[in-house]
Amino acid sequence: MLTVTENAQAVVKGLTDSDELPDTAGLRLAVAGDETQLAVSVVPEPEPTDVVVDAGEGKVYLAEDAATLLDGQTLDATPTEEGVGFTLSPTS
Repeated sequence: MLTVTENAQAVVKGLTDSDELPDTAGLRLAVAGDETQLAVSVVPEPEPTDVVVDAGEGKVYLAEDAATLLDGQTLDATPTEEGVGFTLSPTS
């Protein structure tokens, strides 16, 4: 299962904590393109086949194909020149 750091949890909560979004809003990760990249998006709710990841007060949803790919990984968030970037690394 994907692990979400406290830093990434705070960023996810910040991205989804809006009066314009429902309480079910979360960050969704899905396999994109040629299956070497992930699509990251804020969604109002998970898809029926999504896997829900424990992310503290934030919500992270994994598309079915991404859940297998991200098993044993840790999601973190780091500041970049363009804003916040998410990184993945093997869970230790």
